[in-house]
Amino acid sequence: MTPVTQAPAPRGMFGTVLVANRGEIALRVIRTLSRLGVRSVAVFSDADADARHVREADIAVRLGGGYLDIDGILAAAAATGAQAVHPGYGFLAENPAFARECARAGLVFVGPPPEAIEAMGDKIRAKATVSAAGVPVVPGGAEPDDDLAEAAGRVGFPALIKPSAGGGGKGMVLVRSAAELPEALESARRTAAAAFGDATLLIERFVEGPRHIEIQVMADAHGNVVHLGERECSLQRRHQKIIEEAPSPLLDEESRERMGAAAVEAARAVGYTGAGTVEFIVQGTTGDYYFMEMNTRLQVEHPVTELVTGLDLVELQLRVAAGEPLPLTQDQVRLRGHAVEARVYAEDPARGFLPTGGRVLALREPEGVVEGVRVDSGLAEGGVVGSGYDPMLSKIVAWGPDRDSALRRLDGALAATAVLGVPTNVAFLRALVTHPEVVAGDLDTGLVERNLDDLLPEEGLPEDVPVAAALLLHHGRTPAVPAVADPWEVPDGWRLGGAAWTVWRLENRGEVVEVGVRGLPARGAEVRLPGGRIARASLALNGDDLLVTLDGVGRRYSWAQGAEDTLWLGRDGDAWALTRHHLGDPGDRAGAGSGGDGVVRSPMPGTVLLVKAVVGERVERDQPLLVVEAMKMEHTVTAPAAGTVTELRVRAGQAVDMDAVLAVVDVAEASGEGGEDRA
Repeated sequence: MTPVTQAPAPRGMFGTVLVANRGEIALRVIRTLSRLGVRSVAVFSDADADARHVREADIAVRLGGGYLDIDGILAAAAATGAQAVHPGYGFLAENPAFARECARAGLVFVGPPPEAIEAMGDKIRAKATVSAAGVPVVPGGAEPDDDLAEAAGRVGFPALIKPSAGGGGKGMVLVRSAAELPEALESARRTAAAAFGDATLLIERFVEGPRHIEIQVMADAHGNVVHLGERECSLQRRHQKIIEEAPSPLLDEESRERMGAAAVEAARAVGYTGAGTVEFIVQGTTGDYYFMEMNTRLQVEHPVTELVTGLDLVELQLRVAAGEPLPLTQDQVRLRGHAVEARVYAEDPARGFLPTGGRVLALREPEGVVEGVRVDSGLAEGGVVGSGYDPMLSKIVAWGPDRDSALRRLDGALAATAVLGVPTNVAFLRALVTHPEVVAGDLDTGLVERNLDDLLPEEGLPEDVPVAAALLLHHGRTPAVPAVADPWEVPDGWRLGGAAWTVWRLENRGEVVEVGVRGLPARGAEVRLPGGRIARASLALNGDDLLVTLDGVGRRYSWAQGAEDTLWLGRDGDAWALTRHHLGDPGDRAGAGSGGDGVVRSPMPGTVLLVKAVVGERVERDQPLLVVEAMKMEHTVTAPAAGTVTELRVRAGQAVDMDAVLAVVDVAEASGEGGEDRA
């Protein structure tokens, strides 16, 4: 699993390299620089002043203009004596203007020549270039040379419209008939112009049941190009990859050799140097493959290739950029075992994968805990995950001697992961990697969408979770009791006529549940569950570990105290935020927790763009009240039920946290409460 030891850095290796990125990829590059004895320079925005990549680099320089501040980056390189700039991925990695500015400043850009970036950055030009080199491409047509309506008639339906300058699936429209085409072209053109500043489109035959398979290539400045095998990236949501693996369960050695040779020719066609990825769309039943695009940078999923080849791709990038020839030939490339990577995102799958955020209150990552597991992460306890950057937090990668063992290790690693304070997709990833079709290797890019209902968690809380929270809260208000004590002084709720129940009201995702506790949790207590059932339960605390035994079954949790009476619990890769619900809180009305309680919360951390209602206004169910923006996504927040707006807690331009109360709609009269000790 561990990358093979490569030769020490030669005299020609850079002495100082600036990393023009942030988060886990910045840390990934810094790790290799440290191993090679190369001084690392980090850059950071004000929001990232305390981030891990800032702390772990040898030098850190503030960028007043943020991570896209090219002049600031070049000035930081000059001030720190850097000879090269590694852009990671995203941000500036595929910006030919940045590569040229580095060259003008006398800096080596750790990536391909700007001409290669430009050739592959335009989908239309890229298809023409690789087709001329003999690489198969999907039949289609492209502007300005082709009339797209005529091209659609040639390739047939269904067809896929794409922006020429696009990426990440944005602006792609699937058209299943000629009648749909005019409206689809208009929609795609608007999106392309708004997102990329270029309304040029292309249309391609849509490959039914497609698989997304990519080939890692590496090229030097001496004419040597090799491929390092493939990665299967078919498990996607909204055209974004979630799980990647190497090698693909679809390919045999012969098809791997054919696709690898095609990828090498695609790289040669544009005079490529450095690390790149040639992406293919593959018809799963026939094995026919077609060039889709080339990513002219290191990929997010590069660790799976590293684990099966034993190579450090960042080191190879640096050596090639320093002018060295590749240290291996194609016949020396060997694939060993199987590796699978899961991307951990700050997002909520149950809310349509909306981005989330917050402060990391507690963090557990599985590297060193589960055999064969590597974690590339930018997370740290106390760090804040905001809405200004990509929501990917970390990558959990598992290696095994075969695919089954790699998947099992990955599932175990995800189960051992806890990120408390920020909702993530970890539980969703566990459901995906254990899904029968995934385990069987029967993959395609539509698998996630088809099986989404099976992959999302069931509504409501598992029975033991509110019990664990109630016991922890109850324990926190009952001080330690000596082994021998006056029974009249033990705060266990006992009184003449029998012990009293203390009722804890807990809210999760708008649902309010009640758990009664009678007795001392540390010694064993009675609990009354939300359904009314009485059970025995106990609690044992060991630092951030919480062991709760319910009806003789013990479960271990990680836990953290959040703000505003919120308690976070994590178990088996899942996490829950339970807020202590006091009488009189918003939503404390008849029907609270049923979706009709009238409390309007932000679905994601972001900024309020518009407030469309006023206090005192009568609104109908699903009437738009506010618009919240995050990660360049707008989300309209609507009234949960008909009623009167009694509170508006935010204004346009205000930043809000996820689940922050934005407004309250009065939908029912407050009901009286009483009869028990309600904490």
